[in-house]
Amino acid sequence: MLPKMIQKSINLVQKMLFEPSEMLKVGFLCLLAESFINILIVEKVRYTEIDWKAYMDEVEGFINGTYDYTQLKGDTGPLVYPAGFVYVFTGLYYITNQGANIKLAQYLFGFIYLIFYGLVVIILKKTEAVPPFILLFFTFASYRVHSIFALRLFNDPVAMLFLYTAVYLFINKKWLIGCVVFSFAVSIKMNIMLFSPGLLFILLVEEGFIKTVGYISVCGILQLVLGLPFLLENPVGYIKMSFDLGRQFFFKWTVNYRFLPESIFLSRYFHVCLLAIHVGLLIAICFLRWRKLAKPLDPKSILLILFSSNFIGIACARSLHYQFYIWYYHTLPALFFSTKLPVPLLMLMLGCVELCWNTYPSTILSSSLLQLCHVVGVVALLMPPRTEKRKLS
Repeated sequence: MLPKMIQKSINLVQKMLFEPSEMLKVGFLCLLAESFINILIVEKVRYTEIDWKAYMDEVEGFINGTYDYTQLKGDTGPLVYPAGFVYVFTGLYYITNQGANIKLAQYLFGFIYLIFYGLVVIILKKTEAVPPFILLFFTFASYRVHSIFALRLFNDPVAMLFLYTAVYLFINKKWLIGCVVFSFAVSIKMNIMLFSPGLLFILLVEEGFIKTVGYISVCGILQLVLGLPFLLENPVGYIKMSFDLGRQFFFKWTVNYRFLPESIFLSRYFHVCLLAIHVGLLIAICFLRWRKLAKPLDPKSILLILFSSNFIGIACARSLHYQFYIWYYHTLPALFFSTKLPVPLLMLMLGCVELCWNTYPSTILSSSLLQLCHVVGVVALLMPPRTEKRKLS
């Protein structure tokens, strides 16, 4: 009798961990765990001030009537994010007593994290891109991701929350509202544009050229509407400050290029080379992988196109800072599981990526290892995809 009960328990655990149909059950349990983890982080781990005060100073200038973007500044420098950032953080400014109630802000970001996590679970359930045990990795293996939300209060998680909302809409083929939400995410932080080559391909395949032009127009109109108060005041200043693609990064903060001499890191020629590699890889994956997907695109194909577009952009980024980890952390398992990489290797890569992002300050070894994982990941994504179902249990 006892051996049968033990075997049933083992079978149940195996099913929960490895069967995609169990994703929501495991996700619910992980969400409960995440609730307690975020409370513990807020209550027991010391808050570290990095950009929150600067954010509050920047939106305070807007609240006080300054619409010239070149005049909106915080203690870390000028405002460099589009108008959606200003509106979202103006709301947080008022909710948190002009930014003074840090503890409340931390709990708000903890709540944002729970919504964010729930969206990820629903997306992964819909696409069946990974086995449920990956959720345990998300919940218990990443200190850095939790700190980006509840201990650092960066704008990156807010932008990514709207991005994942747009992804959910896209995999359900709600193109118009998805494009509106996507454009709003871009208006919070420009990194969301890394998903746009994949989105453009998806729209062209699914909706055709004419409708795609319409959707792009909607995205552009929303940017104009959001930026209108600032465009009327100083249009050149707004565009230059909020959509500056040539902004220089500091070598001391780089996570991915510590192994380079600083002179090369700062070189414009190096930046142009990275841009050329980025464009070349996008063209390559378009012809080698995206075009070969069955039409019409299913939810998993849509997901992988968006995620791979973003991953290539990150792999070719001029510099990565610690808060940028949230740009792709929850996409990595789906990407790696779609390749022919053996499970032990892809899990090792996930662990190495996590280790590199948790190494502070970055070292020659950590940044080299991170870029090696990026290169292996990109090469694997360019190769023919896995067609048979993985046997995990």
